[in-house]
Amino acid sequence: MHVTMVKKVFLDGSPCQKCAQAEALLKRRGLWSLIDEVIVAKEADPGSPGMRLAEERGVELAPFFLVREGQRDEVYTSVLELVQQRLAPNGAGANGAGAVTASSAEAGDSALTDDEAHDLNLRFEGAPPVDMIAYVLERYGKSATIAFSGAEDVALIEMAASTGLPFSVFTLETGRLHPETYRFIDKVRSHYGIAIHCVFPDRVRVEELVRKKGLFSFYQDGHGECCAIRKVEPLGRALAGYRAWISGQRRDQSPTRSEVANFELDKARAGAAGPLLKSNPLAAWSLAETWRFLREKGGPTNELHERGFVSIGCEPCTRALRPGEHERAARWWWEESTQRECGLHTGKTLWPSKL
Repeated sequence: MHVTMVKKVFLDGSPCQKCAQAEALLKRRGLWSLIDEVIVAKEADPGSPGMRLAEERGVELAPFFLVREGQRDEVYTSVLELVQQRLAPNGAGANGAGAVTASSAEAGDSALTDDEAHDLNLRFEGAPPVDMIAYVLERYGKSATIAFSGAEDVALIEMAASTGLPFSVFTLETGRLHPETYRFIDKVRSHYGIAIHCVFPDRVRVEELVRKKGLFSFYQDGHGECCAIRKVEPLGRALAGYRAWISGQRRDQSPTRSEVANFELDKARAGAAGPLLKSNPLAAWSLAETWRFLREKGGPTNELHERGFVSIGCEPCTRALRPGEHERAARWWWEESTQRECGLHTGKTLWPSKL
């Protein structure tokens, strides 16, 4: 079998990001050595080998792979299909497994323990976020999901897409989001070609709260009750049936998140198989690193960021940041700083440097 990979270089000379992602996936899985030849399709040069091969085969997507075996030629435009059907049909890499592939014991149905979560934190301390995401998706497959609401979560989706592994995404549609946020959700959906499951609050509970206390009771008695109805309970329903979820929390976001671990047990949402594994791959990243990554990848962003908003939640509880303020100071700004969490992120496991 002879495998040729065709990469693209755009008219402006920039490389194809999807081609780089496909190469990274093959290397992570120990399959890069099975690629016999790499040729380049230069948009500025129709006579380049890759452009000629693309025209000959009628292919417009990049990257693509040509597999020759005996008298048979076959074109693959999906690196994942190439892996599953030709390079590793039995699920193993060329060296037995990819660098982040879960062991057979890990892939079983046994409940995760605190010791295992601790070991994962030690194992992945200092590792690139994409390795943690690949690990979760490899281990749990369709039983893992990504929580989406803001810029950090776009970075997670970008990295998940780069692994070539199946993944799902959900968002909490509280009914109080900014119009710009609704447009943002659709931009992300369109940009990555993915479905985003919008989870709504229980209508009866919302109506009861509004009837008793009006639409803005959180300014008087705190945001806890409203968030419990519009966010915490829907999150529980969103995660029902899953065994792991991936969050965009970072340690430098606020004092309440300074000890966020890369991996933790979500004991508040234990299912039949025990507590969910929760991964925070961006825990060690800064705000600047997150935005640098998004700009490099061209990821979609919320229009509100252009107007001074950094951490964005529901419209009544979010304002633009003022000079010198911490990034989450504009969330529930009327409350004490250590109380500015909505209850979604509970039961934290300390990261190794804090143990």
